[in-house]
Amino acid sequence: MRILLIHSDHLKYQTKSKTRIAEKIDDEKKKGEFDNALVVFTAIEKEDEKNPDAVVQNAVKEITDVSGKVKADNIVIYPYAHLSSSLGSPAVAKDVLTKMESELAMGDLNVGRAPFGWYKSFEVSCKGHPLSELSRNISSEGPDEEAEKASESEESEFYILKDGKLFDIGKFTFDNEDLEKLVDYEMGCGESTGEEPPHVKLMREKKLADYEPSADVGHLRWYPKGRLVRDLLADYVYTLVTDRGAMPVETPIMYDLADDAIRVHAEKFGERQYRMDSGKKDLMLRYACCFGAFRILSDSFLTWKNLPVGIYELSTYSFRLEKKGEVVGLKRLRGFTMPDLHTVCANVEQSLEEFEDQIEMCKKTGEDLDVNYEVIFRATADFVEENREWINSAAAMIGKPVLMEILPKRKHYWICKMDFAAIDFLGRPIENPTIQIDVESGERFGITYIDQEEKEHHPIILHCSPTGSIERVICSLLEKSAIEMKEKPPMLPTWLIPTQVRVIPIAERHMEFAQDLARELQDAHIRVDVDDRPETVGKKIRNAGGEWVPFVVVIGDREMEGSELTVTVRETGQKVSMGVQELIDVITLETKKMPFRPLPLPMKLSKRVAF
Repeated sequence: MRILLIHSDHLKYQTKSKTRIAEKIDDEKKKGEFDNALVVFTAIEKEDEKNPDAVVQNAVKEITDVSGKVKADNIVIYPYAHLSSSLGSPAVAKDVLTKMESELAMGDLNVGRAPFGWYKSFEVSCKGHPLSELSRNISSEGPDEEAEKASESEESEFYILKDGKLFDIGKFTFDNEDLEKLVDYEMGCGESTGEEPPHVKLMREKKLADYEPSADVGHLRWYPKGRLVRDLLADYVYTLVTDRGAMPVETPIMYDLADDAIRVHAEKFGERQYRMDSGKKDLMLRYACCFGAFRILSDSFLTWKNLPVGIYELSTYSFRLEKKGEVVGLKRLRGFTMPDLHTVCANVEQSLEEFEDQIEMCKKTGEDLDVNYEVIFRATADFVEENREWINSAAAMIGKPVLMEILPKRKHYWICKMDFAAIDFLGRPIENPTIQIDVESGERFGITYIDQEEKEHHPIILHCSPTGSIERVICSLLEKSAIEMKEKPPMLPTWLIPTQVRVIPIAERHMEFAQDLARELQDAHIRVDVDDRPETVGKKIRNAGGEWVPFVVVIGDREMEGSELTVTVRETGQKVSMGVQELIDVITLETKKMPFRPLPLPMKLSKRVAF
């Protein structure tokens, strides 16, 4: 028997039609909905026919054990023939599934079962914690021994790291609500309400982006305002990394899996690979810029004098075949934009120095975007033992306690990584910046450098995304605004908001003055527009508020005759008198050292398309 266990926020299924082997069911069984469910996708195999009762007992034991660990409210047995190419007979399969349901229910568990032999539509939302996706091969002797050993060996230890000391999570007193939410989610203890995160409504309401129904799920259409915000963020990261010496490159979005190095690296992402068959080649759409970056580096001549050296690419796009039920808004997509920096280091010692510089860079993005990051520091037990002083020092750079995960042994290409996460309105983490020490790819991709003694070595490579995907940055900003909405007006940073100043003429006679003012502000590199629509002034002001415009200027007779403007400042809600140059100076100060792009829409609102 093969089973795939998914700890889900919810599972919904609906029968569509039955096959010739379908079991008879009542109408109430034709659809089902379960919250906080451990969904057990199950395939009964030929081998199970030898001793089906033993298989049932072993499966029940395994499912019960996992259910206890993840604290699921429901268990759902879901027949899923696609897990195996060696299926048992329908009669045995129905018998085994029925007995599994019965045995599990005897243990005081709330158990459901989707009907066997029916075509069904289903929606499942995976929680995403370390135990939320598990696969098992169940035999009459018990769970597959190798899988069981792997499961035991892969169990991590989690602590809170504070002031150089590791604290047991259960005994730690949290004074940081966001860190506590992050820990709960990582441990699989966080409860889900099943609500749609508020940024989805906001991204549509503010005309930034929306789902594209004619594309694959998880691919968005971007409107002019959203495209502007994305481009500004891309410009921001470009400057951030190039100021630190990184060299920009551009590489293809698809790669041939006949290349052994690429295939092995790709396999680490398992089912999330986005495959394409060209007829002659088995191609994969990239999930990050690693493949192209590593190929450039493997074809380059590097010496110890070059190191450390970084190459940077903004991948528009990267592709990951996320589960359909998990794809939502800007937080989890199948096609996304990822700033990707790869830094080649001579050895681990040099990589640790660079890691510290990149911690500072990632912290800066949180400060510049005014987003709070909580941190998960992950490392193998061997790395922790050998680098305790450095780990404490690196964690201290965060300035507050961090969640520490210690892996018993290396199971990825990295030996140490630091993940920065914002917390959304629903109390869940949004993965943003990340830094990783990669000890495999240098050798796998044939990347070498020459040392002082003219000997050839494979380097250590740091992976870093200073912000995480651009879409998740916008997600974090919108979720933060939703959280703060009850206490203050929601807004984006002034340098990111599409319209920085809205000019509202009271009457037609004020229009020419309003347009002249707008042009003067535009010449000062300020994104400004004019609401020339035939609406009341009150409605125009409300519309500006709905678009989160930080500065609104109403032009009447007094403004035309005087030297000062009346400016409504969104952040404070105050009306302030200031001259044109003073308004320019205030905005220039707020946007200092940040990228600028002009408004990608007509200056007059009456000329705009209603997207």
